[in-house]
Amino acid sequence: MGKYTGDFDSLNTHELPSWFNGAKFGIFVHWYPSTMLAYAPITDDPFTLAREKGEKEAFTESPYSEWYWNSLQFPESSVAKHHAKKYGDKPYEDFVPEWLEATHGWQPERWAELFSASGAMYCVMGTKHHDGVLLWPSATPNPHKGSAWSSSRDIVGECADAVRSEGMRFGVYYSGGIDWTFQGLGIDGWAGLYGAIPQDDTYHAYADAHYRELISRYKPDVLWNDIGYPRFGEGSADLMAHFYNTNPEGVVNDRFDFLGVMAGKSHADFTTPEYTTKPAIGTKKFEVCRGIGTSFGYNEAEDDSSYASPTELIHMLVNIVADGGNLLLNVGPMATGEIPWAQQERLLAIGQWLSVNGDAIYSSSTHSQSSLVTSEGLPVRLTAGIDGGTYAIVMGRPSGKIVHITGLPQGETTLLGYDGLLQRIGDDVILPFRPDNTPAFTLRVI
Repeated sequence: MGKYTGDFDSLNTHELPSWFNGAKFGIFVHWYPSTMLAYAPITDDPFTLAREKGEKEAFTESPYSEWYWNSLQFPESSVAKHHAKKYGDKPYEDFVPEWLEATHGWQPERWAELFSASGAMYCVMGTKHHDGVLLWPSATPNPHKGSAWSSSRDIVGECADAVRSEGMRFGVYYSGGIDWTFQGLGIDGWAGLYGAIPQDDTYHAYADAHYRELISRYKPDVLWNDIGYPRFGEGSADLMAHFYNTNPEGVVNDRFDFLGVMAGKSHADFTTPEYTTKPAIGTKKFEVCRGIGTSFGYNEAEDDSSYASPTELIHMLVNIVADGGNLLLNVGPMATGEIPWAQQERLLAIGQWLSVNGDAIYSSSTHSQSSLVTSEGLPVRLTAGIDGGTYAIVMGRPSGKIVHITGLPQGETTLLGYDGLLQRIGDDVILPFRPDNTPAFTLRVI
């Protein structure tokens, strides 16, 4: 018997590992049969849609292309109209073998090189989404679809090996709460979403077998569950204990039982705000997840106009880290595994910025004074570096080389990416040059 048991108090003794708290930036991957169809309306995120236009709009007009099969159930939805025009009455199921065939030419090493170049420290790979298709040759195939619903190629294992070869940690995403091959297809509101989570012993055994297989075979550092789990916190507690006993430095998210974690009755290492940077529980580690654009899965209708710009993404990362969180930024590969060029450009831009400013991000902690502003109104976010220095990240371009920041701690001041001390006169910092239009530059004070 290991150190941890399925008891809530026992699970809560698990401490957040330093690697996860210090990583700050990870890559999420959504690559499923829905990428064969690659369509969703470009709208606000589902949470904004639900607030402003109602739950039904949020689900039937979801901007998430990986929800294509669900949106297709509603004849008046944008997806249903698009599908009828382009594919007639061809069912979603027919695209699954086509996608599995398309994956055969995928080169995982290219992903890993790109993810490493982005500066990300870990990767969370999707293993099964809501359509139930398995991205590894599981010993527990789908009881309703059989081996046709499993990849013969070990996509999960090859991704794990590739990213680890670049020095990154590896985690697995699994949709434990929703599997449309069991029940629930046609969700049009929050009640329908929670009602779609199978609670029977058969599905619980199925999901549990998959998780234990993923843990045994791929030794992940992250279990990233989605939507819920059969019997929620009670149903996942023994699994969590097994995971921690196998990997004490592993972490689990809050989506086995989101409401239970909120109420302090179920365990999680971190919370997962989606398309927002505001954590639900201010005292717990959080990890923001979102796509580069409006969808997680690839949507061929997206382009530069709907993707967040490099500057927006870098500012997002800075703000999240300064508030104590991580950013899990999703890439949505095309059906063949090719990551769209516009997404690659953004990842490389983040990596280039981190190559200069990473000391302000990696292994940093929140600063007692996390927000300041320059005399010109540019936001300044502060982090406490692992080296004992204070890092002041100025988000924007000043009008000249003198930057005034009221409240900036006193001490020897340097500019990341430039050798030598800077001259300071009180709260005036004299830079060696006026910065270009980089998304942000960083001052180090010690």
